[in-house]
Amino acid sequence: MASNVKKILSKKSKFHELLQAQVGNEFSASQQYIALAVWFDNEDLPRLASHFYKQALEERNHAMMLVKFLMDNDVPVAIPGTESPINEFKEPRDLVALALRQEQQVTDQIVALAKAAREDGDYIGEQFMQWFLKEQVEEVSSMKTLLTIMDRAEGNMFYVETFLTRETVGDEGGDSSAPPAAGGAL
Repeated sequence: MASNVKKILSKKSKFHELLQAQVGNEFSASQQYIALAVWFDNEDLPRLASHFYKQALEERNHAMMLVKFLMDNDVPVAIPGTESPINEFKEPRDLVALALRQEQQVTDQIVALAKAAREDGDYIGEQFMQWFLKEQVEEVSSMKTLLTIMDRAEGNMFYVETFLTRETVGDEGGDSSAPPAAGGAL
C-alpha cells in the first residue's frame, strides 16, 4: 500500500510544475536583491545594503522551503539557473521601485500557485501556500513603506539610512510559523 501512496503523491500536477518554476523565481529574486545590496554598499549606504542583503537571504530561504516541500512530497526537484539581475541604476529610488515591482510579481506568482493547488485538489499544497500568501502581504507592504520614505527624503539618503536604523521594515525573517527550508534557513 505504501507504494500506491507514493505513486499518488508523486504524480505530475500543474501545481507541482508551477512550484518547481517558483524555485527559480525565488532564487532569481535573491540574486536581484544581492545586486541591489551591492549597489547600495558601493554607494556607502550601509543600512540600505544590509536591508537588501537580508532580503536576498530571505528569498533564498523561500526557495529552499519550496525545495523541502517538493522533496517531502516525493516530487523530483531540479535546481534551475537564475535570470541575470539588473546591476546598473541611476538613482537610489530606482532600486526600491524595482524591488517593489519584483514583490508584486512574486505575489502574482504565489496567488497562481495557491489557485493551481486548489484546482488540482491538492489540499496539502494549498495549505502550504497560505504562509507564502501572508508573507507576500508583508513583503509588498514593507517595500511600499521604503519607497514612501525614499520619496519623502527627496534624494537625501541619510534620512533613509536613519529611518532604517530606527525602524524595523519587514519581519526580519523571524516568523516561527514559516515552513522548514531544505538544509535549514540561513
